[in-house]
Amino acid sequence: MKLRRSERMVVISNYLINNPYSLTSLNTFAEKYQAAKSSISEDIAIIKRAFENSNIGHIETVTGASGGVIFTPSISQEEARGIVQELCQRLSESDRILPGGYIYLSDLLSTPSILQSVGRIIASAFAGQKVDAVMTVATKGVPLANAVANVLNVPFVIVRRDLKITEGSTVSVNYVSGSSDRIEKMFLSKRSLKPKSRVLIVDDFLKGGGTISGMISLLREFESDLVGVAVFAENSQKEREHLFDYKSLLTVSEIDVKNNLVKVELGNIFQ
Repeated sequence: MKLRRSERMVVISNYLINNPYSLTSLNTFAEKYQAAKSSISEDIAIIKRAFENSNIGHIETVTGASGGVIFTPSISQEEARGIVQELCQRLSESDRILPGGYIYLSDLLSTPSILQSVGRIIASAFAGQKVDAVMTVATKGVPLANAVANVLNVPFVIVRRDLKITEGSTVSVNYVSGSSDRIEKMFLSKRSLKPKSRVLIVDDFLKGGGTISGMISLLREFESDLVGVAVFAENSQKEREHLFDYKSLLTVSEIDVKNNLVKVELGNIFQ
């Protein structure tokens, strides 16, 4: 397919954005768009400058016979703060208070534009660290984990609280529920996660920390390593043991059910 340079740069940019963290050889572009390899190199150099100036991401050139280019998405601190500050305002709405000191998040975690932005912020927080998979538990955190996995271009695995025959052989662990202090069980299919994987755990709301501790225990059963933990929001009023480090986008610092008041601040991801 023969294209003018301007057209070629558009389609190459689109390809890189939709295939992050993947090594693509210059020959692939040269053959597909019927252009000289030197011309493709010039195109990539222009796109690289534009991406970096606009905080879209970085393009790394890998030399050698098996080399090529790798696109890594990014987001500026200013843009990330603006997005999360807007989320703070929306989460501070008084009608979000639920029984038990929970906050209603479903509308935010089902909005594609919000998920896409949050996915970029979380993925950028772990830039430079090799991630093989994103893990979450089967709750409202699934769309969020999916969004992060899309940006990182890796699979995401879902831990379940009930055993389903469609999962095949599973590994299970017992954990203490942070919300009820009861011993519960979670399951993960043996086919979901390869041993020795490097895993990023993502969840929607951190209260007691029991669910995340359970997922960390599952990783040990798979002989896999924890890259980090990221949560959409945390309840700073809830006492919890410091069993793991985590990054939060939002911190719910006060929930006054009597006066219908919610106070939300920026999370520790900006510290």
